[in-house]
Amino acid sequence: MKMSPSIAELIQTMLAPGVMVSACSLMLLVTNNKYSAVVDRIRQLNEEKRDLSEGVRSNLTNEQVISRLESVKQQLDLFERRIPFIVRAVLSYTIAIALYVLTSLLIGFSYAFHLDLRAETFVIFLLGMFAVVIGSIYLAREIIWGYKIALVEIKSS
Repeated sequence: MKMSPSIAELIQTMLAPGVMVSACSLMLLVTNNKYSAVVDRIRQLNEEKRDLSEGVRSNLTNEQVISRLESVKQQLDLFERRIPFIVRAVLSYTIAIALYVLTSLLIGFSYAFHLDLRAETFVIFLLGMFAVVIGSIYLAREIIWGYKIALVEIKSS
């Protein structure tokens, strides 16, 4: 059975948003993994702060404990500023995925019901692209905060 060119074109047109869904899903996976790693690190730092405050690490001098506590507190403050960027990136990529799926649906509806939804479809696709750009900006800002945290750790060691 030979497909008519219009069906083939429709499938081809619907695949473009599908490719963007795949790309955003990959970015979402990476960002969620980063979020998990940051949350784990925050837990580790909080545990270390409790141990230091309770004197669990008795092999350290008082000066070393104070220095390390200060470093841990600085890192936790920076993590508090960093984590919202990761959350916003996750939300941006999730919104982008929803917009790309909606784009595909509009393409399908316009074909199935003989509607002219080209303008609406194009706008929604562009909004998806905009959401990807916003998510990427949030990730770039998050990387800067990660660098600042690494510098605090390096200076304290």
